[in-house]
Amino acid sequence: MSEIRTICWIMPFGCHDKRLYILRVDRSSITGDGGKTMEDRKVVTIEDRIPTLKAQRKQRANRRLVVYLSIFFFLILLIIYFQSSLSHIRNVEVSGNNYVSDREIIQLSELDNSVSFWNLNTEKVEVKVEESKEIANVTVSRQFPATAKVKVVENARVAYLKKGSQYFPILQSGAILDALPKGDTPVSAPILMQWNESTELSDMAGELRKVNLSIINRISEIHYTPDGDKAFNLTLYMTDGYEVKTSIADFSEKMNSYPLIVEKLEDKAKGVLYLNEGSWLEPYEEVPTNDEENKETS
Repeated sequence: MSEIRTICWIMPFGCHDKRLYILRVDRSSITGDGGKTMEDRKVVTIEDRIPTLKAQRKQRANRRLVVYLSIFFFLILLIIYFQSSLSHIRNVEVSGNNYVSDREIIQLSELDNSVSFWNLNTEKVEVKVEESKEIANVTVSRQFPATAKVKVVENARVAYLKKGSQYFPILQSGAILDALPKGDTPVSAPILMQWNESTELSDMAGELRKVNLSIINRISEIHYTPDGDKAFNLTLYMTDGYEVKTSIADFSEKMNSYPLIVEKLEDKAKGVLYLNEGSWLEPYEEVPTNDEENKETS
């Protein structure tokens, strides 16, 4: 049933108290329909609603206070975090290294618990680590909450120079490292025999770094024989049983074609493979021994 809601000020006669009333009037009582009287009208004063309004206003104020206090304490905790050791690096993870130890890389990086996690300059750290001759590339990153990650790519060891009983690693960059500790043996790289630290050795290191690593791993020894024919002043002993005669000039180009050449020789007996402008195989049974050569000369 429809109603008429009227808001009006009612001031009783002879009184100065002015009150606001909300009258809910049944339309039928006005028109006379339905038989309802003025007693059915509902009168609600604004004073009755004030407690509810105050409670709502208090709730909103409490919510704002909670938000402001939360922000305040969060900022306090943030300041404490940045001023304390909690914001410093507590762990350094090194990966990608085979020859250089974790400890050596961490020392080069100068990363410790005095370095702020958020102020970490990754580019500076990368430059410091790359000062090592054995490191080719470095990537430094952060991992929350307090870990620095150092991922390195080492220069491959393409050969070992033998001097007496010592072995000196030669890197793909051409750099020669200090001798291996006593008891350590060369791994996955050829041994250079009868070499001195000369121009030829530098040239050889430059050629070796251009040879595919899969082929480097198939070379056991490389002997330098400068007194012989310059076209074949190198003798290589391969892990698959072949002996290769070649030269320093264009060494990498010749050796990179080695797998294709050997593939064509699968049905033939092992022997000495000559690699120069062309290539040919001389089976071992046809190669004269030192005794036979001495007989021929006598």
